[in-house]
Amino acid sequence: MADPSSYRPRPGEIPDSPGVYRFRDEHRRVIYVGKAKSLRQRLANYFQDLAGLHPRTRSMVTTAASVEWTVVSTEVEALQLEYSWIKEFDPRFNVKYRDDKSYPYLAVTMNEEYPRVQVMRGHKKKGVRYFGPYAHAWAIRDTVDLMLRVFPVRTCSAGVFKNAARTGRPCLLGYIGKCSAPCVERISAEDHRELAEEFCDFMAGRTGTYLRRLERRMADAAEEMEYERAARLRDDIGALKKAMEKNAVVLADATDADLIAVAEDELEAAVQIFHVRGGRVRGQRGWVTDKVEEITTGALVEHALQQLYGEETGDAVPREVLVPALPDPVEPVQEWLTGRRGSNVSLRVPLRGDKKALMETVERNAQQALVLHKTKRASDLTTRSRALEEISDALGLDSAPLRIECYDISHLQGDDVVASMVVFEDGLARKSEYRRFQIKGFAGQDDVRSMHEVITRRFRRYLAEKERTGEWTDGADPGAGPGEQTDPGAGPGELADPGTASAGLAEPPASTLTEDDGRPKRFAYPPQLVVVDGGAPQVAAARRALDELGIDDIAVCGLAKRLEEVWLPGDDDPVVLPRTSEGLYLLQRIRDEAHRFAITYQRAKRAKRFRSSPLDDVPGLGETRKQALIKHFGSLKRLRSATIEQICDVPGIGRKTAETIVAALAQAVPGGPAVNTATGEIMDDTEEPGQQTGSPGEPVSTGAPDERRGQER
Repeated sequence: MADPSSYRPRPGEIPDSPGVYRFRDEHRRVIYVGKAKSLRQRLANYFQDLAGLHPRTRSMVTTAASVEWTVVSTEVEALQLEYSWIKEFDPRFNVKYRDDKSYPYLAVTMNEEYPRVQVMRGHKKKGVRYFGPYAHAWAIRDTVDLMLRVFPVRTCSAGVFKNAARTGRPCLLGYIGKCSAPCVERISAEDHRELAEEFCDFMAGRTGTYLRRLERRMADAAEEMEYERAARLRDDIGALKKAMEKNAVVLADATDADLIAVAEDELEAAVQIFHVRGGRVRGQRGWVTDKVEEITTGALVEHALQQLYGEETGDAVPREVLVPALPDPVEPVQEWLTGRRGSNVSLRVPLRGDKKALMETVERNAQQALVLHKTKRASDLTTRSRALEEISDALGLDSAPLRIECYDISHLQGDDVVASMVVFEDGLARKSEYRRFQIKGFAGQDDVRSMHEVITRRFRRYLAEKERTGEWTDGADPGAGPGEQTDPGAGPGELADPGTASAGLAEPPASTLTEDDGRPKRFAYPPQLVVVDGGAPQVAAARRALDELGIDDIAVCGLAKRLEEVWLPGDDDPVVLPRTSEGLYLLQRIRDEAHRFAITYQRAKRAKRFRSSPLDDVPGLGETRKQALIKHFGSLKRLRSATIEQICDVPGIGRKTAETIVAALAQAVPGGPAVNTATGEIMDDTEEPGQQTGSPGEPVSTGAPDERRGQER
């Protein structure tokens, strides 16, 4: 690991001007390329205290052994040079989008004497008109088959064309009227090129003029009683309309735009692009990337624009590019796009109307692409096996951890403290084995203490099951601890019914896993690895809990979210797995699933508490009579100020029940004023019990609801 101070440039060496910089490793390989409006200010950010750097940035500067830079005149030149260097050097720490497939295009080879229509993939060639990309090659062929009836352009290869010219006989398409047969000179080269240009104009979206021209010719043929020609033109119009129907109108007819959406998490990002030409979606494509550098959504958009338009010129760059977030600064990028097109390009975020609605569709496609990518990656057996082996090697385990349990603590400013336990077997989620816990041994916020309690309760139950079957022999008392629920499904402690062992694992004896009635036992199957969400303190608490129970054959580690470091008990330094490690990816998935499960339970408990009412504690008062009381008095506030006689006026409420209601309301402390979380407005107490101002899952609180180290975790 290199010390950045060893290669830090001397003060005053770095110019205060736009430019592009390169970090190189000890082998002189370029590992990162970046651009800056001011090289001096940007590079100074890399040579600060390592503790203040983002973990990905820290990894880059400690891998590098030198830095160099090139001064340019403008930010636009810096953008162009950065793109060229990223393409040339392929730096490992730069975001690199990878196509999820090689998309096919409909291409017209206008650079040939007799232009040809064909399906093309790969790099674009000069002088060829491209339309698309399309999701499937057969979609292009279907479209071309319809279009050839009206625009009989050549589609054959060079070999077939030369052979037909040599023999003087066209191919089958020439005989059936789907090729104008320039090979046998049925049409001149000039007329054939004009036909190809009309084909390109139609595909580019200029459809209305050509259709109206055909309709006029059809009407003229009918008036002249040339019904066969009129019928042929009618069929041509039908074929063109059918080809147009394959691309529904989504925007105004004159709109040429590309819509770019980004879906991301902390590890990866997916980009989806819709190409709209003439108001119709003419193509769609997408990329996925690992986020190997600290990067914002705007920067992801900038990289996507470089990938998309770096090799394009002219009409291939549309007049309008719609994005979810603008690069910072946006002016150089917009100027660069304008230079690529040769005329003004509008780069903006859609805020309303049809374009905003279409952008939401593109965003949904991006989200689905990211989910699909993660699902494919997680479901691959070879990948999962490699991930388990990497975890085993990194943690020094005797064998791959076929069963992994992960624990997370969740609360809102110390209230409704809960925990989750998720189980992964053979690298896949085992949702029937998930458990939820309430922290009941103490009140307040203490993640370390909460983790100790949860681990103790879970494995005390495991020891109790072993003792009951005669397998537990240590002599320690496996009895239930404070607040423990003997039946996880019966109370608010551990919830959910366990399932059976994974088919891919070696199963314990049947007596260990099943009750006398054949049902699976709760907490009977131990993991090979316990993962806790947190750093060294949480890991130490989990290890201490296991040691107190006399369990020494279960490994423990922690995964700290901020730095993505793996902590082992008693170690002063964490285990750092490579960013491309499948083992790290699996641990992150398990940790994120534990957090999701915990915070879902915590929000449900919070919503239930918010919906509670003092009337819930009145014995014998059911929902019907509670609703009758609120309907009669209008609100809980008015009911609280009513006398016993007034309450007795409500149908179904006797004097004894009224006295109980008054006593219950007198003991209950009135809550604070209700607040509308959407507007900040303080509401009067005029709502029925159980109604909330805002959604039940959103408390009156400031800050992000899903902030791990903030108000809710």
